[in-house]
Amino acid sequence: MKAEEPNYSYEKYTYADYLKWRLDEQVELIKGKIFRMSPAPKRIHQKVSIDIASKLYNFLKGKPCQVYDAPFDVRLPVKSKKNEDIITVVKPDISVICDPTKLDDAGCIGAPDIVIEILSKGNNKKELQNKYEVYEESGVKEYWVIHPEEQTVLIYTLVNNQYQPSRLFTGGDEIKTPILPGFILILDDVFEEEL
Repeated sequence: MKAEEPNYSYEKYTYADYLKWRLDEQVELIKGKIFRMSPAPKRIHQKVSIDIASKLYNFLKGKPCQVYDAPFDVRLPVKSKKNEDIITVVKPDISVICDPTKLDDAGCIGAPDIVIEILSKGNNKKELQNKYEVYEESGVKEYWVIHPEEQTVLIYTLVNNQYQPSRLFTGGDEIKTPILPGFILILDDVFEEEL
């Protein structure tokens, strides 16, 4: 099969199309539309990402939930799980999946329990608008938005199929989640180098 190049102005691609592409850049597919991923993020983005992912990884050892960091394809089906019907494929910075039936060799098919996105210059609109909508619609239980330069975290929790925002967490705060009883994320530890 010959690799294809997508037409970036075309409005309706599927996961089946996505699998045929051989690109030099990372892309995400949101409601059938291609979104280029930002160039390599700043060092602080990577530090925060690896710090949180490693804390989750260590906490989840031996437990049913698993954590994955980017690039990791999360397919969010609407009407069916067939590749030609899936129009949203995202690469969250960090995903926590507690239902092992959602995992396969290609990544995750269905909503992770927790998605963590770390803002970078150039991706704020995509994270705060487009991804917010697909995460809410697909049933992601918690969507964490981290602004590393402002050292803040906002958590959207799904309640009756709609996101409810938390207060803004900052330095000195601890984050707990009912999805992972016993897990505590101390923000001063996450942002310590930047304080």
